[in-house]
Amino acid sequence: MTVDATAHQTPIRILRPLQPLTWLERAWHDIRQAPGIAFSHGALLALAGWFILGVARHQFWVMAGALSGFLIVAPVAATGLYAVSRAIERGEPVGWSTVISVWLSVDRRLVAFGLLLGLAGTGWVLTSAALIHAMSPAPVVTPIDFLRLVVANRQSWLFEIWLALGALLAAPVYASSVLAIPLMLDRPVGVLTAVLVSWRAVLENPLPMAIWAALLMGFTLLGLGSLLMGLIAVVPMLGHASWYAYRDLVPPSSDLDATARALAGA
Repeated sequence: MTVDATAHQTPIRILRPLQPLTWLERAWHDIRQAPGIAFSHGALLALAGWFILGVARHQFWVMAGALSGFLIVAPVAATGLYAVSRAIERGEPVGWSTVISVWLSVDRRLVAFGLLLGLAGTGWVLTSAALIHAMSPAPVVTPIDFLRLVVANRQSWLFEIWLALGALLAAPVYASSVLAIPLMLDRPVGVLTAVLVSWRAVLENPLPMAIWAALLMGFTLLGLGSLLMGLIAVVPMLGHASWYAYRDLVPPSSDLDATARALAGA
């Protein structure tokens, strides 16, 4: 079966508009099942963020590049959380072995997808740098320069244009990645197939997936705005919830097999 056929034939459920809220509720159930694993993922990402801030606090473009890559590749870093949610769903025992086995497998699809996300982050930083270099009244070198010359500059629309450009570039990355990693973890599909299925899920559920995007962005900003401390709770919540987003959108293979058997019997 070709990539296009597989992506087209993968069924996508239609969601209720506020169904993403249930994913957050189910995520906290999984966190209670394995709190050490959950909060360790959040703590490790918070530590990585603090390291980036410590190294690049006086170099705005280095910080912007590192943080952009950090945020875009974070879904790959949450693969262990998806594996935990899958094990809980199946009634399997959950422990660090669940996470370690995923990472020791060194799945080339996840590595390739992570590299693609990293390239997307690099592209955003380069585009952002070109925009600000062209429109800023003075060079932006430090984070204070960015706040003063871009954010607080009321004599131009640079900050608003910068935000709009970010949203424009973030939308295809979101559509490509929102289901791709859980799908690759759960099924033997390639990167392109996973991306195409992810796009279909977004296009067939525009309002629920827009609400989910807003929740992802809102909680991520809360995590970052709390001096990264909030990431300790936000990362596992969004990671486990992302598994349930996948599960609600793409029926399990066992469900499809049961349906096929019922239709054959009829």
